[in-house]
Amino acid sequence: MGIADRIIRFIIAATIFVLYLNGTLSGLLAIVLVLLAAVFVITSFVSFCPLYAPFGFSTCKLKDR
Repeated sequence: MGIADRIIRFIIAATIFVLYLNGTLSGLLAIVLVLLAAVFVITSFVSFCPLYAPFGFSTCKLKDR
């Protein structure tokens, strides 16, 4: 996972958390989005997204060989 992807995931997660804490998000939608935000934070810290692997997708720049 590339640095830009990690930063974007973290920003989205932070936005969801702020909206939840402000009370803008509530109910089942809030629970689903907070869980998604938690996954975004975890995957951005680990630098690996399990959904990218089966599709062969990567946002990480490859070094020249």
